Amino acid sequence: MTEADVTSAALEPGSFRDPDSRVVSANGRILRLLSERGLADWRAFSGSPLFAALVEEGKLVGTREAADAPALGGLHDGVAGVLEHDVVPFVSYPYEWSFGMLRDAALLQLELVRRAVENGLMLKDSTPYNVQFRGARPVFVDVGSFEPLREGEPWAGYRQFCMLFLYPLLLEAWKNVPFQSWLRGSIDGIKPQELRSLLSFRDRFRRGALTHVVLHARLERSYEERDTDLKRELKAAGFRKELILANVKKLEKLVGGLTRRAGETAWSGYGPTTTYSDEDAERKARFVGEAVAAERPRIVWDLGANEGRHARIAAETAEHVVAVDADELVVDRLYEALKAEGAGTILPLTMNLADPSPGLGWRGLERRSLPERGTPDLALCLALVHHLSISGNVPVAEVVDWLRSLGASLVVEFPTPDDPMVARLLRRKREHDHPDYRRDRFERCLGERFDISRTEELASGSRVLYLARPRS
Repeated sequence: MTEADVTSAALEPGSFRDPDSRVVSANGRILRLLSERGLADWRAFSGSPLFAALVEEGKLVGTREAADAPALGGLHDGVAGVLEHDVVPFVSYPYEWSFGMLRDAALLQLELVRRAVENGLMLKDSTPYNVQFRGARPVFVDVGSFEPLREGEPWAGYRQFCMLFLYPLLLEAWKNVPFQSWLRGSIDGIKPQELRSLLSFRDRFRRGALTHVVLHARLERSYEERDTDLKRELKAAGFRKELILANVKKLEKLVGGLTRRAGETAWSGYGPTTTYSDEDAERKARFVGEAVAAERPRIVWDLGANEGRHARIAAETAEHVVAVDADELVVDRLYEALKAEGAGTILPLTMNLADPSPGLGWRGLERRSLPERGTPDLALCLALVHHLSISGNVPVAEVVDWLRSLGASLVVEFPTPDDPMVARLLRRKREHDHPDYRRDRFERCLGERFDISRTEELASGSRVLYLARPRS
């Protein structure tokens, strides 16, 4: 690498927890620094048939040793080797996933543990932050988690799996409580005693509740009060890998059978023809298609994606599309549809854009905020401005400022106060709460920050589309 490459290298702040492995971003490349022990573990894993099989199946990120890597520090005992990973298009976090996404990531984690044990290997941990999505396909990205299996030792990641995978899924499947805010509130997940306190007497008789929640909470509290080495006790008792495999297989059956409760949300029945005529819906889709073709973006964000019609249009031209919506049920339906289609270029995420994902973890840097993970070349903001401005009480000028901060071209829709959906939102407010929500005000704010290259008023007369490019 050149001197400029070395200068641009930066340690990923969320990768410090493993003393034998640290991730570095360097000039668009993703590198992993390994200690001597980490390098030995990597070579044991990469030399096994499991490694090649997982990469071939698309379940493990492509990885190779990097001969031209810069000399970098970042590990306590020095760097013995450097790996290079294939780049994941966009980093997402479990508190942005839908129920189906977290369940599929959990099943991938369990499959990797099972197959690792069968091949004389083990995973050090079991965190969903080691899983990313290529479109609607989960992929494991932390090859540093694999190490040789040590006879007599238990599955060290079991507690972490429960707290970050199983308990959030049970919370939604059993109690109809979305897990996203719980995981956003604690990057360590839900503790056994916390979930135990949320379960009713009847819940405790559900499959898996006694073993993985009630007894887990009781044993954890018991061992907190004792000065004992649980790992040593299990080894002395003759703990065998067959017990790990039995536990994993039971968890696979439990997790695979979980479903979110059926029902509707405020926007789950909202589609492209809900407040549009067929003609307007088609004109809007055509406008989006022509704008994407004109801009030829590599990355598109569809902000307020709903059922994903316009994300799919964008994906016909763009390399990758991030489809964001605040409604978890809508996102889950989109994910399941994309998974069935085998789509690998559209990533659906759950996020309230009036309260987007912040920086979390140690020093607020372990998990990055949305714009810190990358920005789009083109942003689709369709049926979004009125929700941010009226429902979210964000002034119109602030909404446009935020869109300008993305540095992207923009396809934006402005529903006027005469639009039925806008009128419905305004009826919930006091008469003079939103004096700035007017077409002339929006166009003035947009024109001050963007060059508006095209405008189209839909036949209804109450919705206007704009293609705009940021002013330099």
